[in-house]
Amino acid sequence: MKTVRLTMAQAVIRYLTAQKVEIDGELEPMFAGCWAIFGHGNVAGLGEALYQVRDQLPTWRAHNEQAMSHAAIAYTKTLDRRRMMACTASAGPGSTNMVTAAAVAHVNRLPVLFLPGDTFATRMPDPVLQQVENFHDHTLTSNDCFRPVSRFFDRITRPEQLLTSLPQAMRVLTDPVECGPVTLALPQDVQTMAFDYPEHFFDERIHHPRRQAADRDELSRAIELISTARKPLVVAGGGVHYAQAREALDALVSRYQLPVGETQAGKGALPWDHAQNMGSIGVTGAESTNTLAAEADLIIAVGTRLGDFASGSRAMINPEARILSINVASFDAIKHKSQPLVGDALLTLPELERCLSDWRPDSAWIDRADELRRQWHRSVDVATTDRGTNLPTDAEVVGAVNRAAGEQDIVVCAAGGLPGELQKLWRTRYAKGYHMEYGYSCMGYELAGGVGTKMAKPDSEVFVMVGDGSYLMLNSEIATSVMLGHKIIAVVLDNRGYGCIHRLQQMCGEPGFNNMLDDCLTVEGGAPKTDFAAHAAALGARSEKVGNIQELEAALERAKASSISYVVTLDTDGLVDTEEGGSWWDVAVPEVSVRSEVEEARRRYDEHKARQGKNL
Repeated sequence: MKTVRLTMAQAVIRYLTAQKVEIDGELEPMFAGCWAIFGHGNVAGLGEALYQVRDQLPTWRAHNEQAMSHAAIAYTKTLDRRRMMACTASAGPGSTNMVTAAAVAHVNRLPVLFLPGDTFATRMPDPVLQQVENFHDHTLTSNDCFRPVSRFFDRITRPEQLLTSLPQAMRVLTDPVECGPVTLALPQDVQTMAFDYPEHFFDERIHHPRRQAADRDELSRAIELISTARKPLVVAGGGVHYAQAREALDALVSRYQLPVGETQAGKGALPWDHAQNMGSIGVTGAESTNTLAAEADLIIAVGTRLGDFASGSRAMINPEARILSINVASFDAIKHKSQPLVGDALLTLPELERCLSDWRPDSAWIDRADELRRQWHRSVDVATTDRGTNLPTDAEVVGAVNRAAGEQDIVVCAAGGLPGELQKLWRTRYAKGYHMEYGYSCMGYELAGGVGTKMAKPDSEVFVMVGDGSYLMLNSEIATSVMLGHKIIAVVLDNRGYGCIHRLQQMCGEPGFNNMLDDCLTVEGGAPKTDFAAHAAALGARSEKVGNIQELEAALERAKASSISYVVTLDTDGLVDTEEGGSWWDVAVPEVSVRSEVEEARRRYDEHKARQGKNL
């Protein structure tokens, strides 16, 4: 057996470069590159190994470890999990900075390979700089924080352990069910240790998506269930995208005239003006879809785990309705008392279309869905129209950005009030035109996620919509976008605070407290007014501040003409959101309070909880 002598770090990187994927008949590297911020713990080991293959596996330097990991997440999400990136950081805070991003990837079932530097396996120089010592367990390091937010975790304490660990890592990263973040903690001394690896270990490996057909008995039961339904509603989730089953969904719902509601992750599964697309569903859903969900006798959930925002915290869906859940993961397929149909959507949806034969929903249901859809479109037109007010609403800004976006352009967002407005109001015909991280709703994802999205779709304009709160949390990758030439257009909506949580606070009967800057403890004179345009310019972007929607629309045209990242900021009204649509969200209200407003909010809460109980 031929062997090659490599350090552990060199072996990791050589193995990654050997992984390939076939996309549209072309072989592509599975790993597009590696994000790295070096320090002690990875600079001498992984740093040296990455340098040797810098022409095959690009290494990108970022400004923040969490942010670079968000970029990696956005990249693989945009490409339907077909390609991915690795992320490495130094031992200590550099690595734990990536833990939040690992949670984002875990919740959203997105593959990222985390390679955090770790403390010495030999323990000879312990305690080293930044080492977290546990008084009772010397095997624990700060990298153990990755365990609950990784789908696969291993600490490589001997170079030869890679022979079994790396194949398992790739299995998880490419598995449609287990897919998610993988963490290989790499002690800095072991990274530099050498071993004689079998040469065949580094042979090219071409990965193909595994597609699981539905069980025949489950399929038969699903056909029987659908055949008895008169008022069905389909809910399209992110799994439709990841299975690349958008055309199969279109064929099924078009043939049988099935109304479709889209989750945050599922938005774009059908063009916005498709005859069967009723709009978004749930807490931030369209009135059309939510009305149908409350009346339907069958919910056909495709590739969704029916989280609280999609289901209206289990209080929105008709309690008498049956639920059929088509999902590649049995873990998700049984939720909400669903009848499971475990299988890949690309294989399963055509089977349903073929077997349902002459079945049709009631004609009155089809007509009702069509009328509700038309009414909702009119509501969106009104909500997104510029009203010429002193402070524009989020909805008006969404309308302006949507009008500026081309057919193949993408909007990116993650947290705050904007996801609700965007889910209701954004219109896209492009399957990848709506990029929302809402599984973990991570503030700070937006700008870094825009960079990763642009790397995945360089020919699209990427519009990042971000509130002032998220911008101030994590904005450093504006500089990275300029440095690497990955242009994004960021629109910063400044309502001087956490407007979304302020509104939620008031809904729960509480006074404004510690969310808006005016309601926080500050020095005399109040919190300073942040000049976001000046800040973005200092990071190397072009930027400007505008005063109204008309000025915003003109600025967006200048932004599209720019060759580098462009930031536009404007003041908005943080107290207003789109009233049309939406449903209840379970946010617990105190049972006891001295405030009558809280007591009234609790009364309303108990009413909703009673409805929720019928669906448990």
